[in-house]
Amino acid sequence: MEAPRHDTRGIVDPPGLLSRVRFRRHEPAEPLRRHVEWYWFIDWDLPEPYASHIVPHPSVNLTFQWDGVDEEAAPPYGEVTGVALGLYTRKLTGRGRVCGAKFRPGGFRPYAPEAPVSRWTGAALPAEEVFPQATPDTARSVVTPDTDAARAAALDAFLLAVPCAPDPQADLAMALVQRIRADRTVRRVSDFAHAEGLSVRSLQRLFSAYVGVSPKWVLLRYRIHEALEQAGTRTDIDWAALATDLGYADQAHLIRDFTRTVGVPPTAYAQGVR
Repeated sequence: MEAPRHDTRGIVDPPGLLSRVRFRRHEPAEPLRRHVEWYWFIDWDLPEPYASHIVPHPSVNLTFQWDGVDEEAAPPYGEVTGVALGLYTRKLTGRGRVCGAKFRPGGFRPYAPEAPVSRWTGAALPAEEVFPQATPDTARSVVTPDTDAARAAALDAFLLAVPCAPDPQADLAMALVQRIRADRTVRRVSDFAHAEGLSVRSLQRLFSAYVGVSPKWVLLRYRIHEALEQAGTRTDIDWAALATDLGYADQAHLIRDFTRTVGVPPTAYAQGVR
């Protein structure tokens, strides 16, 4: 289930969002790709407010934002957002821009080694609280250029200047999350830990320190991403078969997790998107 660069997994109602905003992804500089999955840029200019909803990935994001009002009254700012445990909602109004760096699950810790990534889980805080280098001038240098290439170059320059020491545990965490993401046969945390030569407790400690959430949470979240994608793009879904394919004991468990995460049952969501 590796997400291609045009993939919309996690976006609730992609057509609704993408008809209102300009959304792009760009690769970071080659030395950063080990830890940063991609940069993402969003611009909007809306006649009416719109609430976007995201079922977040198990990733930390660094963003630089501008709310589209007078720059002197409300200048661009930076923010670090940890893994959101529930549905993430952002109300978009007027004009605005966000330039973000999505770290690979497990890849943020080398940039902020003083604390476990679980410290940021469910939190959004000013970027300078995590990166003292993230000054207002930094936010301005990322947000205000006229081209995406210049914005990406500004993000590259910022992140390349942040110390990032090699960390084998981060490499292990990233590899384990990717295996969960890509391999649908991974269905039980205990079996996965055993297959990787780890105790369940060791796996849980690693994920708390480097991913910010538990391995079970990651497993369930990628299942919901796949169900969300299927519900939004197909009209002939056999929900019982999909539940089995995703590793659920039965259809009822899939419906329960989907409804709890997205806010509506999968069939209602599919009808609403169509």
